[in-house]
Amino acid sequence: MKLGIERKPKPYKGIGMEGMIATWYAKNTGKNIAEFRDLAKRIVGGVPPGGSVLEIAPGPGYLAIELARLGSYRIAGLDISRTFVRIARENAAGAGVEVDFRHGDAAALPFASEVIDFIVCRAAFKNFRDPSGALREMHRVLRPGGRALIIDMRNDASATSISAEVEKMQLGRLDRFLTRTTLSALRRRAYSRLDLERMVQATPFGRCDITEQPLGFEIWLGK
Repeated sequence: MKLGIERKPKPYKGIGMEGMIATWYAKNTGKNIAEFRDLAKRIVGGVPPGGSVLEIAPGPGYLAIELARLGSYRIAGLDISRTFVRIARENAAGAGVEVDFRHGDAAALPFASEVIDFIVCRAAFKNFRDPSGALREMHRVLRPGGRALIIDMRNDASATSISAEVEKMQLGRLDRFLTRTTLSALRRRAYSRLDLERMVQATPFGRCDITEQPLGFEIWLGK
């Protein structure tokens, strides 16, 4: 076994999150609202009143919507999936909150430099075509003193931790099987702690703080 080898970022060649797949994902993740609410409260604790938060790859928009419920923050979301952008806009309208959901690429953020106070990216970083480019863009758009949080799977997540995560979702039998199978496949795309540390070191961030969890990592970045 070789240790200390950094895997090169690889372009995503899997199934795109569009159409029926995106709709299925939105239906199942919508059952985890309590998790999104808890994360939203953690995030706004570090954002000044009236500050700006960008969620990269918000999917159906549940986290961004919960952020918008918590006060006079300026919330934006950017996703590569046009289906997700449409669903997220519909969900925000239904919730009666204002979120600027846009279509775009994480490696080419359509925002001016130094305008964002906080960036969050949940369960998507492993699928980015250009993760290093996405990190550089996060650094560019963050204000001095701004922070970013990436939450994603770890490549050594056990089958037990995957099963435990799926059980928390309270899904039906078929959806449990499909979700467990999907997570097991996505684990092969996930990064190790060393992968992430070296990737960050090669960007203007320079360093990161990583918190380990059974299923994944929380990667904290500061400008």
